[in-house]
Amino acid sequence: MPALPFALVAIVCYLAAGLWQSLSLARRVAERPRWVRSAGTIALLCHGVIVGLTLLGPRGLHMGLTQSATLIGWVVVALLLLFSLFKPVLNAGVCVFPVAAITIVAAIGMPSTMTESGISPGLYFHILSSVAAFSFFAIAAVQAVLLAFQHHALKQRQTLGIVQVLPPLTRMEQLLFELIWCGMLLLTVAIVSGFVFVDNLFAQHLAHKTILSMLAWLIFAALLAGHHYLGWRGPRAVRWTLAGVGVLVLAFFGTKFVLEYIFHYNA
Repeated sequence: MPALPFALVAIVCYLAAGLWQSLSLARRVAERPRWVRSAGTIALLCHGVIVGLTLLGPRGLHMGLTQSATLIGWVVVALLLLFSLFKPVLNAGVCVFPVAAITIVAAIGMPSTMTESGISPGLYFHILSSVAAFSFFAIAAVQAVLLAFQHHALKQRQTLGIVQVLPPLTRMEQLLFELIWCGMLLLTVAIVSGFVFVDNLFAQHLAHKTILSMLAWLIFAALLAGHHYLGWRGPRAVRWTLAGVGVLVLAFFGTKFVLEYIFHYNA
């Protein structure tokens, strides 16, 4: 099955949805959440085809840098669209949709040859929980950036533009910590399942990912504890969130980049 037509449809729909959401945040166009979700859903379906075509191989899963990125992009969009039905998180699409389009371009244009064969059900569970955890934290990172813009605007007594579109500040902070709690629970499951199902988790090609994932867990745990006991919020919560997500990016993509493009590790 040719991947290019599905890729083109997904990219166009993602960019259209992201552009409209950006313009609505800037108060240039009216909010059309139903239209944005529809475009995002069409893109998600086509994106799913790309994920299947690029990940599944005759000798196992192609879990290289670009294939992993497009899988995570697909999960992030799926979670965003699902949660937007119940929570006001669709504004995160201004970043999520274009990045998802970029992951498709990377997976089609720069496919990786790294293959994982003989994957057990337990290892599948570890991979899925890891991807889901990162996806929640990715949405939380965008939510944190929007919260930072909102906090800065209110501090400067600017009540027009983006402040009029976003939910109240307290609700934005509540959403941020809800996303972090979901990501934290899944990251805990991913780390525990890694120790249970992955042979030699501290092997040479997994040690950095394991250590960085545990460091990210400690950062988010400190943030949640600080929020609960010390009332951490606002810019401090934003900084800790972005720091934790930054460490996770290094864990997920930094290690894969080093393995593939520096050490040329393919299995």
